[in-house]
Amino acid sequence: MRKNLVVSLLVLIVAAMVLTACGQAATPTASVEETSAATTAPTAAATEAATLAPGSVQINAGGATFPLPVYSQWTYAYQYVDPSVVINYQGIGSGAGKSGILDNTLDFAGSDSLLSDDQYTQGQDLQMYPALAGAVVVIYNIAWAKEFDKDAKVPALVLDRQTLVDIYNGKVNKWNDAKIVALNPDLKDYLPDAAITAVHRSDGSGTTEIFTKALTSFSPDWTAGGASSVEWPVDKAGNGIGGKGNQGVAAAVINTQNSLGYVELSYAISNKLSMVSLVNKAGTTVVANAASVEAAMSDFADAFDAKLNATIVDAPGTDSWPITGYTYIILHTKNMTDCVKAGKIVEYIKWSLTDAAASKAASDLGYSVLPTAVRDQVLAKLGEVTCNGQPVQ
Repeated sequence: MRKNLVVSLLVLIVAAMVLTACGQAATPTASVEETSAATTAPTAAATEAATLAPGSVQINAGGATFPLPVYSQWTYAYQYVDPSVVINYQGIGSGAGKSGILDNTLDFAGSDSLLSDDQYTQGQDLQMYPALAGAVVVIYNIAWAKEFDKDAKVPALVLDRQTLVDIYNGKVNKWNDAKIVALNPDLKDYLPDAAITAVHRSDGSGTTEIFTKALTSFSPDWTAGGASSVEWPVDKAGNGIGGKGNQGVAAAVINTQNSLGYVELSYAISNKLSMVSLVNKAGTTVVANAASVEAAMSDFADAFDAKLNATIVDAPGTDSWPITGYTYIILHTKNMTDCVKAGKIVEYIKWSLTDAAASKAASDLGYSVLPTAVRDQVLAKLGEVTCNGQPVQ
């Protein structure tokens, strides 16, 4: 009992230290790319732990950049829970993560997009486990038509679902378009007569899948589909540019006046980027945060299929953020042959789902932890993992 208490206290202290460090480092500049690179590499402390601890296990993982900020904090904190484990999670995108787990170059993968039927067949024993839910947000960088008063609080830009579709379709292409002005009467004199540059992901991306599935639900005018990679109508209109990873999109918006783009919420928070408020399906203007994501999860509480897959965009609830998705861990359930490593992976995933400090770190970054009913389903599925025919405990 005393040992468990000490471990929990250590994890809380480490998580607090990491959160404080991240908060101090974040600046609204183009350094977002450098910040991301730093968080994807194993820390010096983690490498030292691997060198000193006898019987240490190196776990290589990668995939979605959507959960990268919290995964980086978790893997750092976890070395104090189990010093024999070093987990190196690389933010290489959901598509690359799925490829890596399929060709067995990764021990587990992260993905915001779902495996296809062909990928399930190719992978033979793959299972997706919801880890967290998070918001995809629209960020913007507007060169205002005139300066605000020195002490004035600049209102957040408001868009509705149809207008967002129209922007990415290339049909609304000026910041002072009548649709945008009508949604933002307090900004009427400040919105510039300038072209909108719409930034999107250039790589296969689960963040893109969540975003485009939302656009598909928002309006029948969105015909490019909901997938990890699409042909962007705004590119054909001449107003679109791509960026690799959430960090690439964020950097493009930071460096391009009169632009907007979509990123995972924590990138917007950590880089202090301006975020759009959205009018949701219920007609309520909402902001993205843990509470509005939790509301969306609750709206779709019974949406899971037998593979624990669910799409939770465009929730009908009054308080729900409309561009929400689960991020998943993908794991082989029968074909792992290194049973020590298999056990360590399962232990780490269970810790991430159940530890109070891990949950707090996620919530502080704007992610929403799984509600009990969902978490219990995930833990039950983890209990089915075997190695060489034997249960992994």
